[in-house]
Amino acid sequence: MYRFLLTPRWWGINLFVVLAIPFCVFMGTWQLGRFEDRVQSHEEAEKQPDPSTRAAKPLDTLLPVDKVTSGRPAVASGTYADQFLVPGRELDDRNGFYVLNLLRTDSGKALPVVRGWLPGSAGSAAVPAAPKGEVTVTGDLQASENMNSDGVHSEGGLPDGQVGIISAASLVNLVPYDVYDAWVTLPEAEAGGTGGAMKPVPAAAPQGSGLDLKAFQNLGYTGEWFVFAGFVLFMWFRLVRREAEAARDIELGLVPDTD
Repeated sequence: MYRFLLTPRWWGINLFVVLAIPFCVFMGTWQLGRFEDRVQSHEEAEKQPDPSTRAAKPLDTLLPVDKVTSGRPAVASGTYADQFLVPGRELDDRNGFYVLNLLRTDSGKALPVVRGWLPGSAGSAAVPAAPKGEVTVTGDLQASENMNSDGVHSEGGLPDGQVGIISAASLVNLVPYDVYDAWVTLPEAEAGGTGGAMKPVPAAAPQGSGLDLKAFQNLGYTGEWFVFAGFVLFMWFRLVRREAEAARDIELGLVPDTD
């Protein structure tokens, strides 16, 4: 009754099932591993002290930015140069923009410094001037933003003096000097009151270090792959049963043999 399993058509079906089920199991296991890695990273981060409470270190000793150095206080000295506004950034559930200045260090490289946040539309609000002359800043270190970062504007078309993403790749096209592949956010208003109207921007947790939406997406994909593996097996059994029933009916003469 089951001789049909050896026909060329069923060889193709069987081969698909034999390859599809291990592939689905592998992908489900891989997605589960990604979720477990994020859970482990989250647990390790919970055990570590708040990066912002650790002693400040020179900027160059904390680069490149990773999950360990992200959020650590970094110290850099230089002179403020170009200023940009970063629109579409929320703080305390209010829409506003970041005030970003490039700090030209002694090395000639510039460090993007988010001096603070202001409510409203970029370009329509008065922005406090950056301090003049040589300054030393201590800010919480952050990795360059990417397309997946919260609040980024990657479509372009922004007015002059505005940027949609805080990254060296974006800023280096706007200034005639090199830019660090990192940025810092000042944890408090600038001394002297020049930035008193701005609110400090809290440092964000490094990507992939917490139980964010992507972590639970990995868990959801895990279930989907295992469900698909079960679906493939279920459909194979259903096809085999239907074919076997048809073969039995032919043997019993209940239906004519069309072969």
